[in-house]
Amino acid sequence: MIDKRSSALILVGHGSTLNPDSSAPTFQHADEIIRRDAFAEVHCAFWKEEPSLREVLYMVESDQVYVVPNFISEGYFTETVIPRELELGGPISHRMGKTIGYCDPVGNDPRMMDLVLRGARRVAPDVPADQACLLVVGHGTSLNEKSAQATLRQVTQIRRKGWYAEVAAAYMEEAPFIADWRKNTSQHYVIVVPFFIADGLHSYQDIPVLLGIEPEASVAASRQEVFRRNPYRLDGRELYYAKAIGSEPSMADVILDTVDRFLQKYSSEAAPRTSEVEG
Repeated sequence: MIDKRSSALILVGHGSTLNPDSSAPTFQHADEIIRRDAFAEVHCAFWKEEPSLREVLYMVESDQVYVVPNFISEGYFTETVIPRELELGGPISHRMGKTIGYCDPVGNDPRMMDLVLRGARRVAPDVPADQACLLVVGHGTSLNEKSAQATLRQVTQIRRKGWYAEVAAAYMEEAPFIADWRKNTSQHYVIVVPFFIADGLHSYQDIPVLLGIEPEASVAASRQEVFRRNPYRLDGRELYYAKAIGSEPSMADVILDTVDRFLQKYSSEAAPRTSEVEG
């Protein structure tokens, strides 16, 4: 595999037909990588927006391509949707005269824990950690157990550090549910950090409603000001609500390092046999 400075990067996001904030971090990180001149080309592609996954390879001129899923965990989209739409046959595929390297999702990067902690400190800098619960919230899904495991992995790592009196996970679609945060936490201060790539409908509307800090959403998600009204005082406790970790500027470094790890694993002669996918 050739040097990445003569190759193309495709950064894949979920996107949304309902809210432009969903794709904003993906474009933001792509712009930063373009500014650094790390690749010959940088493109974004989405499942729910344009440019679509099925058309993005036609936009690429380079013969060498790296695809990085801007997703928080391995799961249905990284294991099924993206390979299907791009017609990939494994970590290394040949298609349309191009060699395509399919990298791990950015959520596998070891710095995710640091991003969670940074988000917590930014939103609640003066809260005494020995009286606080750090509640890391994820999506969770019955489609793939890895979605919840990614959130739980961060919780387990932070809990071992002993920096907060309590560290817990909560999910939108599986137990322990976000709506049950009152009975599943015991500290006076509760710091909620969404373990999501973007501040879209989930973090602007769904999670605030589940937490009880917003009524049923009735305005456009991009007009919500949920992050500006911290702390929320509920049932004699104080709740702080942070932005999604995927909006952190340092995610550009995570993306670049994800490609570097892929190169370290697959660029040698000992790499797995290349899969041929005609297209």
